[in-house]
Amino acid sequence: MQPIPIRCLQAVALAAALVVSACGSPSTPPASGGGAPGKPSGKRYNIAVIPKGTTHSFWNTIHAGALKAERELQGQGLDVHIVWKGPLREDDREQQIQVVEGFTSQGISAIVLAPLDAKALVRPVEEAQRAGIPVIVFDSALESKAIASFVATDNLKGGRLAGEHMAKILNGKGKVLMLRYQEGSASTEAREQGFLEALKAFPGITLISSEQHAGPTRDTAKAVSESLLNRYQDLQGIFCVNESSAAGMLLALQDLKRAGKVVFLGFDAHQVFVDAINKGEMSGFVLQNPFEMGYLAVKTAVQHLEGQKVPAVIDTGVQVVTPENIKSPEMQAHLNPPVAEYLK
Repeated sequence: MQPIPIRCLQAVALAAALVVSACGSPSTPPASGGGAPGKPSGKRYNIAVIPKGTTHSFWNTIHAGALKAERELQGQGLDVHIVWKGPLREDDREQQIQVVEGFTSQGISAIVLAPLDAKALVRPVEEAQRAGIPVIVFDSALESKAIASFVATDNLKGGRLAGEHMAKILNGKGKVLMLRYQEGSASTEAREQGFLEALKAFPGITLISSEQHAGPTRDTAKAVSESLLNRYQDLQGIFCVNESSAAGMLLALQDLKRAGKVVFLGFDAHQVFVDAINKGEMSGFVLQNPFEMGYLAVKTAVQHLEGQKVPAVIDTGVQVVTPENIKSPEMQAHLNPPVAEYLK
């Protein structure tokens, strides 16, 4: 008799754990779709919300938005329950795949997923779809048509806005560096593409580095950033494409006493970035709306389960925060969503 592989045992354990966490007990029947549009179906909907990771503040804000949708839908008489589960690190594709497979095997009502990899998550998502479990993809695209809707920032536009703002501050001249995130992440790759496209309109700007990847954490980003800053002593501008890469670059700039001496743009909101702008250490950052993204992704999943037609793509908006507009009421509303109200 051959021993059972450890991975198989882990998969069985994960599936069992998801049954308990999603449904309260193994005997709770899974919900299914259907029902007349606009009318509560009387069914229980257990919605799995699977982020890319669970450590960055961006995902906490997504979680809060999802919980707002849960609370609002329950107030409308729908029996909706959110199950939040994702990998700890944003480079653990295998763990995210296992989470999707676990929810599929226990018959969750719908999956709301931010895929870590545009290709690696295709198979488990299509398996869920074949099992009758609709999938709403949010934040980052998936190379599959087996999804009910895509809820996200226009990341290409966000990258272009960063490139245009960089060129504006530099008056169209200077040496610029772009730090990528990691391969396979569709959202950040679109930002990178948009930034590079925008810079093509400014022949006076030289892109001195655009092939380095920050990796999944602030610490990996800091190590790569220090190497780049030491190599390029005469650069004038830096763009980092997500929260962790920008946080790592900021730490490296501070350690090397170069914070505030170069034009530095990030992507995603964080209190550290707000403080850096107020201290003159950052020139701005591109702002998504993760609270709205989490909210709309869950609402869209339930609308689909209730038999309503949902848009193929839902754009949640993007804009640039600068020292000039950071204190405006509009920006303050986006920078301070009511996360604590829902993540109690």
